[in-house]
Amino acid sequence: MVYPPPLCGGGRYAIVTFFLVQFVTGLASASSLFLAACGLSIIFGVTRVVNFAHGAFYMLGAYLAFTLASRLAGDVGFWAGIILASLAVAAIGALIEMALLRRLYSAPELLQLLATFGVTLAVEDIALLIWGPEDLLGPRAPGFKGAVNLLGQAFPTYDLLLIALGPLVLALLWLLFRRTRWGVLVRAATLDREMVAALGVNQKWLFTSVFALGVFLAALGGALELPREAVSHTLDLQIITEVLVVVVIGGLGNVLGTFLAAIIVAELNAFGILIFPKISIVLVFLVMALVLIVRPWGLLGRAEAAARMAGGASLARWRPFDKRGRLLAALAVAAAALFPFFAGDYALSVATEVLIFMLYAASLHALVGAGGLVSFGHAAYFGLGAYGASLALKQLGLPMEAALVAGPVLGFAGALLFGWFSVRLSGVYFAMLTLAFAQIAWSIAFQWSEVTGGDNGLIGVWPSAWAESPAHFYWLALALAALAIALLRVIVFSPFGYALRALRDSELRAEAIGLDRHRLQWIGFAVAGAFAALAGALFAFLKGSVFPDTLGIPLSIDGLVMVLLGGVGTVSGGALGALLYKTLSIWVISETDYSKLVLGLLIVALVALFPQGLLGAVQAWRGRDARLQGATP
Repeated sequence: MVYPPPLCGGGRYAIVTFFLVQFVTGLASASSLFLAACGLSIIFGVTRVVNFAHGAFYMLGAYLAFTLASRLAGDVGFWAGIILASLAVAAIGALIEMALLRRLYSAPELLQLLATFGVTLAVEDIALLIWGPEDLLGPRAPGFKGAVNLLGQAFPTYDLLLIALGPLVLALLWLLFRRTRWGVLVRAATLDREMVAALGVNQKWLFTSVFALGVFLAALGGALELPREAVSHTLDLQIITEVLVVVVIGGLGNVLGTFLAAIIVAELNAFGILIFPKISIVLVFLVMALVLIVRPWGLLGRAEAAARMAGGASLARWRPFDKRGRLLAALAVAAAALFPFFAGDYALSVATEVLIFMLYAASLHALVGAGGLVSFGHAAYFGLGAYGASLALKQLGLPMEAALVAGPVLGFAGALLFGWFSVRLSGVYFAMLTLAFAQIAWSIAFQWSEVTGGDNGLIGVWPSAWAESPAHFYWLALALAALAIALLRVIVFSPFGYALRALRDSELRAEAIGLDRHRLQWIGFAVAGAFAALAGALFAFLKGSVFPDTLGIPLSIDGLVMVLLGGVGTVSGGALGALLYKTLSIWVISETDYSKLVLGLLIVALVALFPQGLLGAVQAWRGRDARLQGATP
């Protein structure tokens, strides 16, 4: 870690030069970040796809550049390897767009996110298979291996190249979009895709070319980082978070805003550890939250069109259980209650974990399905529930029974606080603000070690004596999960639930008849957070510990995967999706070292085959059969 020189003698001049060099170093990082982020911004601006696989393309660009630059001879070989790697990844991206995303452009945005998440999982394990688990150090850039004297301090010449490259790419993109027919069509499609289609423009190839350009820029950004940092198979998830922050701060679809935001984020990273060491790891998320609260569409962004509901959920299809449905649900719970008589301790532990995540997914499903609010940070309340229960047990000396109440109370309070700001936004901006708040909560858990234990976590969180055995704790989890999921269904079909669904289906009409959108969605957000917190509290007692990763982004994405696999357009899709996804993931992890590849390909296949989710597909088939039978003479 580098700190500024002490203030003595010529110390003032040294401090000024140090901070100036630090600022210039931040500009170099900003150029690389801009290349990756502007690709995502361009893709979203035209196709409206939040491409979660963008980080995977960035990583592939770095890996392929390492291979080509190492094998191609001479100084020219390095630069040829950079360009060829970027072009190769762009071709891969175009193939993925034609084979997968082209089928999903008319589908809800959430399904597109799920498909690209599956691609990310698969690519990460493919990189692990080809290049191995070790970090790879790339060669130095020919002609830029030395350093220049910058106010008495050595500064890498390669960073000067990157600083010049960012504005150059920005200028080239401006010329491309302003001075070419293709650019005019792209800008027109950004503003009104339907009108462009009505004019006879082939949108398929336009979207493919835009996607390929965005992927090329992402791969180029990864390849150009080769001389500056090691390449690893976790690089995709590291960069995608920063890229999403940049495009949201700048305004989705605005390249100039992305350039300005990249500078802001890079400089925050450069100076945060020096000026705000306690909050440096979450500083960019604090800034993003502040920007979205003050300017809901980013610095230079504009209001986005209303999001398409995942699965096309409608009020007519959502009906409470009839007598037959209630009987089947009761039989399912009764059958689950018999499981401990046939299973061993490990199977009971796995089954308990599945039940907990069924409750977690059901809480998110109520928010997404009934409320139309897609949260990227729902794990925050799961984690708050886990920490609330653990702290009540460890710090306050409360018994497990009281701790299971304290966890949801803390989660509900956190959801009330974060939800008050979040529900004032919509669409992608709402999702990104929930992500920012989740990262803030994660940072507090990670750094407030005096209370939370930091990255060492809290251990020794064990159930009361009567619930110590795996069978007894399984029955406790089953009872609470079943009651909580049943209560969520009651809420969905209550007047409050109908009001939420009315806002989801037509916000303008709902507000016209007197429904208060902010208040209703705020309450719905907090209620969903409380149920997620109950799941988190149970999880803490199941594992006997809690760590900051219970509030992390991966768990939030897992929740969305579970909901979408089951089907957002159904009432019970979240619970079914969690049952399938969690069971399958635990089994795959136990069977292979490349579980992400298997799960990723499976997610992609399920999205392509069942865009309405598994339970949604079953309901669609049953509805089609009923219509056919009704039409039979």
